[in-house]
Amino acid sequence: MGKKMERRLLEVEQLEVRETEDEKRKITGYAAVFEKLSEPLFGFREKIAQGAFAEAIEKDDVRALWNHDPNYVLGRNKSGTLRMEENKKGLNIEIDPPETQWANDLLTSIRRGDVDQMSFGFMVEEEEWDRKNKDEPIRTLNKVRLFDVSPVTYPAYPQTSVGVRTTEEVYKDFLAAKDRADEAVEEEQRKKAEAGQEEARRDIDDVDSLIKLKTKGVK
Repeated sequence: MGKKMERRLLEVEQLEVRETEDEKRKITGYAAVFEKLSEPLFGFREKIAQGAFAEAIEKDDVRALWNHDPNYVLGRNKSGTLRMEENKKGLNIEIDPPETQWANDLLTSIRRGDVDQMSFGFMVEEEEWDRKNKDEPIRTLNKVRLFDVSPVTYPAYPQTSVGVRTTEEVYKDFLAAKDRADEAVEEEQRKKAEAGQEEARRDIDDVDSLIKLKTKGVK
């Protein structure tokens, strides 16, 4: 299975527009919150482990986009107009939006509360699954690559986005991996059972041989 980008939509906490003393405008908020279970996805739930973005913040070239549209770049970490920081709560972002009409319109919409959601694009590097609840396993994202963080009008529907891994695909991949693991366990158990049976047969053969020897001695 080749790795593909995924997207998640979040009700962003404290998404707001701030103005500094020198009248520079900034978009601030949390793009992700750690250890918080998602709403039910396609057969599973998900959470993000603290530290999942640590390497991405240092190494990845991340953009802040409006509605995931690469034609509307709000900021970029490599240029210093997008700043990201992990704290105990989650992934905190600060964006210096450009002086353009479309950006001004977005700021107005955020101030009004019309835009209060954010979606981020990522690729999983390390994950783990908790299968204690068989009906709704929990996926934990331990390490991800980060591509973009985007304030959005509507939730992204990756089922219609070319090249984006859907939650359905994630769940199907999990089930396939689970089946392979179960088959491996069953095969190992079968081999152990066969080995045990073979050992038992050898023990029986040894006993039969010993009985025959003793019988000959009696004669």
